[in-house]
Amino acid sequence: MADFSGHWAFTFGVLGNIVSFFVFLSPLPTFYKIYKKKSTEDYQSIPYVVALFSAMFWIYYAFLKSNTTLLITINSFGCFIETIYVGFYLFYAPKKARVQTVKLLLLSVFGGFGAIVLVTQLLFKGVVRVQVVGWICLVFSLCVFVSPLCIMRQVIKTKSVEYMPFFISVFLTLSAVTWFFYGLLLKDFNIAIPNVLGFIVGILQMVFYVIYYKKEEVIVKEHKFPEIQNHVIILHNDKNLPELTEEQIIDIVKLGSLISCTEIFNVASYLHENVAEAAKDHKKLPKLQAVEINLRLS
Repeated sequence: MADFSGHWAFTFGVLGNIVSFFVFLSPLPTFYKIYKKKSTEDYQSIPYVVALFSAMFWIYYAFLKSNTTLLITINSFGCFIETIYVGFYLFYAPKKARVQTVKLLLLSVFGGFGAIVLVTQLLFKGVVRVQVVGWICLVFSLCVFVSPLCIMRQVIKTKSVEYMPFFISVFLTLSAVTWFFYGLLLKDFNIAIPNVLGFIVGILQMVFYVIYYKKEEVIVKEHKFPEIQNHVIILHNDKNLPELTEEQIIDIVKLGSLISCTEIFNVASYLHENVAEAAKDHKKLPKLQAVEINLRLS
């Protein structure tokens, strides 16, 4: 029975490594957007700093226990990739966000991790040390799963899912399931318990994505201009008429999104008739040039 549990634990551990690998890589599209825009905009650094902190602790915990090689492998990769993310974020972040991220790094990764390692090495020994470090890992894993809540809050506030990629939520949920069963089969509840919350948060993120993605589509449809294809308005040259200004042309195009092409022509004609009357008393106005406006709104 023990061999059976060990076999399945190894299987779920391998699956956990595979899924977690994609979880760690899932922010790549986000950082590609940051690279293209040369700015972090409203993206937060908290999830990446907390994930780095958590990965470091799980490595420390795995070295204190036996038969936890699969924890070491995935969290070593996690430390590597999260360090790259944080560095990339610092490079493109505005000054205020950069300062906040550096403070968070100093407080958590350097100060917090170093202090806890020092205290647990000096004050605890053997099984007690493993238990204490396990509980600390449990708490910070919960923080990792709770950290996306700030992004969900932003989704509610902006009614946009731009800063909460769907695939991150999917992989987060799958990762929580695999690591839950891995911890359960090893009877290591420090691993299993946090992933229950991870599963719940992942499901919530996907639900929020579906809700607010639909709202975004409704907003886009409400603001979409009516389709006008291949309508052309030609205002012929007349020496007695002044040249249309750029603002007048823009006004005509804007009206085209609200009224029919025939009405646009009437508006344009009316505008020119009035301008022509004004031109009789203003000889200094520039002459009209041929203006062609193509309306291809979709």
